[in-house]
Amino acid sequence: MRNEIVIYTISDSLGETSQKFLSAVLAQYPDLTFNISYKFPFVNKEEELLGILRDALNDKALVISTLVNNELAEAARKFSSQNHLLYLDLMSPFFDIIRSMTGANPIEKPGTVHKLDTEYFNKIAAIEFAVKYDDGKNPQGFLDSDIVILGVSRTSKTPLSMYLANRGHKVSNLPLIPEVPLPQVLAEVDRKRIIGLICHPDNLSRIRSNRLDSLGLNHTSSYTNLEKIYAELEYSKQVFKEYGAYVIDVTDKSIEETAYMVEEYLKSFEELGQS
Repeated sequence: MRNEIVIYTISDSLGETSQKFLSAVLAQYPDLTFNISYKFPFVNKEEELLGILRDALNDKALVISTLVNNELAEAARKFSSQNHLLYLDLMSPFFDIIRSMTGANPIEKPGTVHKLDTEYFNKIAAIEFAVKYDDGKNPQGFLDSDIVILGVSRTSKTPLSMYLANRGHKVSNLPLIPEVPLPQVLAEVDRKRIIGLICHPDNLSRIRSNRLDSLGLNHTSSYTNLEKIYAELEYSKQVFKEYGAYVIDVTDKSIEETAYMVEEYLKSFEELGQS
């Protein structure tokens, strides 16, 4: 049995599609070792492509391709077939199915998923907004936010804000600290846009301990004290109730799962015409 599986990824654009595909597949094999460091984006010449394939053959690698140019994809398939190279073309089979259903051919233009359209620039603006109003900086930004996230320290407010911003939402967040008064402007925010995050106290204590370890700090502060954490969370629940926040327990949830719940919650108002 091989100790390591080497995987080459080839694309005529950034190659994000194959990376996401690999992330989903490799997560199903936690006991195997994969080397996915061989990434070849923006491949648009046959000579370059064949050179990469020859290297893959020497490395006994598996090749994942997301080439949209049919001539390049055909050249890769031909080389792989003739040389018994393990080769997986993620795009062509799908193109063939669509062609058989509609008669339409793909435009074969790399990078169109990253085109600089209005959606792209709105996303960039949302990311800049999230950075500007992260961690309670300038609470006046709450009024212009699509989403205002509240929670005690280490409940993933900032990662969630950035993830949602990357999906085009203008997000601000505020850390809840019992000793610090809440900004008055919070009372003016549409309650439907306020999200409250909670986490199991044991998990929160462990996350905070890991944070202190990463900073090289000791654990003598109340930051990781379980009794103090219980009190902080109780305070946060009171705030959520007062401001009508939609509360999500982020314990053992990925950022993607929490973001999905936020978007589904907001979507429920849009469907009712209350956005």
